[in-house]
Amino acid sequence: MNNSKGNSSTPLFPVPISPSVPERLSWLSGSVKMADCIRVPLILLVMCIFSLAHQVQGGENNGVGRLSVIGDNPANPAAGPGPGANQGAAERNQAAGASLSRRRSTGWKLSDEAVCREDLTRRCPKHSWNNNLAVLECLQDKKEESEIAADCNHLLWNYKLNLTTDPKFESVAVEVCKTTISEIKECAAEELGKGYLVSCLVDNRGNITDYQCNQYITKMASIIYSDFRLICGFMDKCREDINTLHCGSISTGEKDVHSQGEVIACLEKGLVREAEEQPGVHRIRDDCKKAIMRVAELSSDDFHLDRYLYLACRDDRERFCENTAAGEGRVYKCLFNHKFEDAMSERCREALTTRQKLIAQDYKVSYSLAKACKSDLRKYRCNVDANMPRAKETRLSYLLLCLEAAVHRGRVVSGECQGEMMDYRRMLMEDFSLSPEIVLHCRSEIENHCSGLHRKGRTLHCLMRVGRGDMEAIEPTCQKALKDLVQEADPGADYRIDRALNEACESVIQTACKHIRNGDPMILSCLMEHLYTEKMVEDCEHRLLELQYFIARDWKLDPILYKKCQGDAARLCHTHGWNETSELMPAGAVFSCLYRHAYRSVEQGRRLSRDCKVEVQRILHQRAIDVKLDPELQRRCMADLGKWCSEKSETGQELECLQDHLEDLVSDCRDVVGNLTELESEDIQIEALLMRACEPVIQSYCHEVADNQIDSGDLMECLIQNKHQKEMNEKCAVGVTHFQLVQIKDFRFSYKFKTACKEDVLKLCPNIKKKVDVVICLSTTVRNDTLQDAKEQRVSVKCRKQLRVEEVEMSEDIRLEPELYDSCKQDINRLCQNVAFGNAQVVECLKENKRQLSSRCHQKIFKLQEVEMVDPELDYQLMRVCKHMIRRFCTESEGKNVLQCLKQNKNSELMDPKCKQMITKRQITQNTDYRLNPVLKKACKADIPKFCQSVLNKGATDTELEGQVISCLKLKYADQRLSPDCEDQIRVILQESALDYRLDPQLQIHCTQEISSLCPEEAAAQEQTGQVEECLKINLLKIKQEACKKEVLNMLKESKADIFVDPVLHTACALDIKHHCAAIPPGRGRQMSCLMEALQDKRVRLQPECKKRLQDRIDMWSYAAKVAPAEGFSDLAMQVMTSPSKNYILTVIGVGVALLFLVGMFCGRFTKRVTQELKDSEAF
Repeated sequence: MNNSKGNSSTPLFPVPISPSVPERLSWLSGSVKMADCIRVPLILLVMCIFSLAHQVQGGENNGVGRLSVIGDNPANPAAGPGPGANQGAAERNQAAGASLSRRRSTGWKLSDEAVCREDLTRRCPKHSWNNNLAVLECLQDKKEESEIAADCNHLLWNYKLNLTTDPKFESVAVEVCKTTISEIKECAAEELGKGYLVSCLVDNRGNITDYQCNQYITKMASIIYSDFRLICGFMDKCREDINTLHCGSISTGEKDVHSQGEVIACLEKGLVREAEEQPGVHRIRDDCKKAIMRVAELSSDDFHLDRYLYLACRDDRERFCENTAAGEGRVYKCLFNHKFEDAMSERCREALTTRQKLIAQDYKVSYSLAKACKSDLRKYRCNVDANMPRAKETRLSYLLLCLEAAVHRGRVVSGECQGEMMDYRRMLMEDFSLSPEIVLHCRSEIENHCSGLHRKGRTLHCLMRVGRGDMEAIEPTCQKALKDLVQEADPGADYRIDRALNEACESVIQTACKHIRNGDPMILSCLMEHLYTEKMVEDCEHRLLELQYFIARDWKLDPILYKKCQGDAARLCHTHGWNETSELMPAGAVFSCLYRHAYRSVEQGRRLSRDCKVEVQRILHQRAIDVKLDPELQRRCMADLGKWCSEKSETGQELECLQDHLEDLVSDCRDVVGNLTELESEDIQIEALLMRACEPVIQSYCHEVADNQIDSGDLMECLIQNKHQKEMNEKCAVGVTHFQLVQIKDFRFSYKFKTACKEDVLKLCPNIKKKVDVVICLSTTVRNDTLQDAKEQRVSVKCRKQLRVEEVEMSEDIRLEPELYDSCKQDINRLCQNVAFGNAQVVECLKENKRQLSSRCHQKIFKLQEVEMVDPELDYQLMRVCKHMIRRFCTESEGKNVLQCLKQNKNSELMDPKCKQMITKRQITQNTDYRLNPVLKKACKADIPKFCQSVLNKGATDTELEGQVISCLKLKYADQRLSPDCEDQIRVILQESALDYRLDPQLQIHCTQEISSLCPEEAAAQEQTGQVEECLKINLLKIKQEACKKEVLNMLKESKADIFVDPVLHTACALDIKHHCAAIPPGRGRQMSCLMEALQDKRVRLQPECKKRLQDRIDMWSYAAKVAPAEGFSDLAMQVMTSPSKNYILTVIGVGVALLFLVGMFCGRFTKRVTQELKDSEAF
């Protein structure tokens, strides 16, 4: 500064000021950098300190002796204050100078001056009076509320000013720091006489090991920063900005000169406001900006040198950092760490924030950071970028990004530097105001949503919550500012950087993640894995999701993912360095690129490395919890989420909602939801919430497939197969069913089915997308090929195998067959509203109530039953209930013959009652319509149209014939007119229905009232052994309804054809058949005729019960013959052949025929003779 330039008064001390000094100072202030300009006063200040120290020490060495000479004639404290001083100030200065001149001596002391005596007595301990340095520090470090006399102020100021203008002090500095100068090569090379040497020592004071030199250099700086006017060139560079910003007067006397540190603080605040682009901000000149930053930089090691901060925080320093030694920025860091303590004064907090904002603009303002990272910055060329403006190169954010990039690339960055980086990354996350872009671009969001949350990172997390869209739309510029800040702070590398998250999640970390080393990046992953579990607390959940929202949008912010996948990303996704961006592949798109390659097959190629795939799967599993953690999904589906899913607020519901409305989504959203669903089908563990819900089932039944690193759809298939195990809870069952319902929308959503049948679908079912339609298409093709006995099946073996799995799974829940479900939805609500979906229970309910179904639903159910009867493996209820019985009795049977096998073993003692009941249900169903009995249909293919065409003509397609065709065939069986194969099948049906009346649909339809009134006990019996039929036969005379009577008469007629059709009679006569009719084969009434002959033969003694039952049957048949005469010759012949008086009737008929023959013969001869006589008479 050129203050000495205006000193025209004669010095009171006869120590001449070198004539060249004003010229040199003038030249320096106008033409050299601030760093150089500040060097001269620093040299002189060393001399001042040395001089004052000498008076205390007594001058024991040569260097001190030299200062004692100068001390006899100290710089003129009464010299004028330079340009800008007012007249009153000049007069006061002259008076002070005169006072000093009268007391000049070798041991001159400030304490001897009368103008400062009162202040000295009041403020400074007496033992310090003999030390000018101690007096100077005591008086200039006064508290703000304590004033000292104006004359003393100006005396001190002029004293310091004149000390800083004497070039002779450089020689003393050389003497004191001789060893240090030789150690620091760059300082040894400086030219003497220009003040550069001491400036170099100041810049390198962190490397000074000599205690005396270090103390002098440090103390020297504490004086010069007490007043900005003592800094060479500062006033010239910043005069205009000081006046414009009203930062204080630049003239002595207009303001307390010892508070001039506030002027620098005011300029610093102006610089901060300019960076934040606050409204109406004044733009500080570039030269002044550099001067301000340089002052902040040079005061970075000792907080005493920042006068404003020192005075503002002196009490706080004693409160929080009493044991922290000054120097190397330690006090600054200590105060920064306590900035948001409740006991911290607001003025100190404000001063600390300003200091931090300057650090954010220039990292060199932090002494500890600049020192710790100096070599690393040079090593990784973080401050050598020709394409970047110098101002941006020094930004804290640039330094952090550059060094973080080195760390993420696996380069070695010193531990000390990483520690400093950690502190400042935490600082950025704690206080949003340290990021000018946040202040500038998020101003409205802060005012509207986040005011009053300044401390401990709460405002930043509030902005993150706004950015997630939890409140309302956020400006893109604010969103970008938040994204940039998260990248700079990089909290993904160490959760402790985010103080709000750290405090919120401390309890969760201590319980759920205690096995992970503190500060490990896997802590965040661990927290994500415990999201929505009982160990998670609500506050931690919110903070975690707020942070993860931004980490999810830049793959580099997950350090583990970046470490494992940076090679794959460069190879497959054309990414650049950690802190470099690309418009072609933005950071948010890289992860999408990675997961597209994560599930490629070997044939497809371009796959991820194993380690990278594991990490991609980990991220997918964690982010599937919330759609907002999937940037691409949220971006493309924003409108659809609002339209369809606005009420879905619970965890995981939004994605389920989108999947439910897949057909309604816009194209872009449908594509991304489809892709994600396709990935889930291959790796269902992506559904983290579902996996947690299904943990018991997985541990019990699916642990082997769950432990496999490659899922390939096996785990979901296992869960579906075990969906009804006792370990299955409601949440898991609902989740598995939902996934099944989603799968039917597109065959690609079933990974195993897609893999096995993709080629078959393209060849046989092109342009079909819905899975249910594809399954129908393929299964129809398989069925047709089978029925037509094709030489080669068109559907591949692997596809047929998986097709069977899909068909069985679809049969489990009616909702998995949309066409059937839609057709029967109203019937379900009306008839089965209390029946739960799953286990085919709803379908079973509809089957049991099929007579009450609507026409459309009835047809669909009939079609379903027809398919199930052809292929019983698709009958889910039958296969489930009879699972163990199938293993016991039908292991060797083909799938299509399972029901037939079960029917044959139905009455076995080992048969499970529930399975037996289910078999009976299926038999009842089969007997309602011949089309539901594929074996009968095939055996009677020729007989049905031949004998029962009239019945077929009455029936409608896709509706049951209610057993009419089978009843028709039964009658023909009794007439013994069926083909052998058909007769065998009807015999089986007759035998089965004779034991259980429910197997005869016509009997059940027409005799319901009679059964309930005449045979209630027999009908209520659990085991049906033909007692109901016997009851109806016995009460035949009491039956009033003709239709029922006819059915009972038909039973009687059928029983004549085969004794097996009459189980009660067969049981009663079993021994007699064995003894008397063993040689006679069953069928065609042969055994029945044998018993009748035995009954009439007095030589044969039948069992009493058999004899009684036979006599009853004869009476019944006689009554039947009376009430039901033969309808035709065939019926008449059948009645004769089955009549007990068959021989008598046949004898009578034979005699009649013989007589008729004889009469014919006689009449024939007689008419012949008469005719001949007539001819003879005519001849004559």
